[in-house]
Amino acid sequence: MSYRTAQRNERSSRLDGFELEDLYALQESLQSSTSAQAAEFGHLPDNITVLEGESVILRCKIDEEVTHKAWLNRSNILFTGTDKWSLDPRVSLANSNDSDFSIQIDRVAVADEGPYTCSFQARNQPRTAHVYLIVQVPAKIVNISQDVSVNEGGNVNLFCLAVGRPEPTVTWKDFKYGLLSEGEFLDITEIKRHQGEEFECITNNGVAAPDTRRVKVTVNYPPTITDVKNMPAQLGKSAILRCEAMAVPTATFEWYRDDRRPVESDNTLTIKNEKTRSLLVFSNVTDKHFGNYTCFASNRLGASNASMLLFRPGAVYGGGVGLSAGVSGLGIWFGLSVSFLTKV
Repeated sequence: MSYRTAQRNERSSRLDGFELEDLYALQESLQSSTSAQAAEFGHLPDNITVLEGESVILRCKIDEEVTHKAWLNRSNILFTGTDKWSLDPRVSLANSNDSDFSIQIDRVAVADEGPYTCSFQARNQPRTAHVYLIVQVPAKIVNISQDVSVNEGGNVNLFCLAVGRPEPTVTWKDFKYGLLSEGEFLDITEIKRHQGEEFECITNNGVAAPDTRRVKVTVNYPPTITDVKNMPAQLGKSAILRCEAMAVPTATFEWYRDDRRPVESDNTLTIKNEKTRSLLVFSNVTDKHFGNYTCFASNRLGASNASMLLFRPGAVYGGGVGLSAGVSGLGIWFGLSVSFLTKV
């Protein structure tokens, strides 16, 4: 037998003025008490709401002479007068006098939610007043999809799981278009390249500020050359040929001359590759520079090429700007269109 048990047995006959049979009577009164009795002792609200982790005081106002008093949680005795029965260190007596008999619960947990009863003996009659403690928990995202990369035309399935009390709502937000989707799951079928963006999951239950997280969806697609044009150039002057391609992953660029020779930088010509475009920069145009150039843009999903002319003003040339595209497999095949420059 523990010391605690022996101590309780020693005082079991009388506890702060309570006979043991009085305690039994109080417990029985919990089963038979009605809301009308609570209204009669209308000193406690029907419900008390508190956030998880905060402290709360349950007050019991007494406006008549009483001989015994106790606090109970369901059928568990917490206090009989000033004598504490609860082993929970978070529960303490906040007040005990002729008009106020209150207890305090620190660091409230979800398990503390439920009915509490202040019971007292008045005029040799057991009386009760009831309160229901509601514990709220702010909405919180506990699991969400990782950033995802998918090829154009594929399917994307995102999830966002949240907890809270009361049960939170979950909403997905599309930043580009401001569209909203309700529910924990967001499914996108046959995704298009313009749908590659960040999607935000928002969960809210009105207890605190909404919790938000984002998932980035990257849509991969082969290069598409978007900006090419023929360029006139004066001898001895500078000129630039531009090739711009949209692609994910970013395209790599190569340049070829009309006889399919790779273009290489020298002291008169420089290749400048930027994120989405490549430039052929001629610092001092000579006769050897005039002709047809082909820009070739590729990534692991495919390739695209386009041809353009660097020509002397006034010259007559056939053909024009040519565009073509192909999808890469084990290797990439491409054809270069050749235009012949005819001088006037």
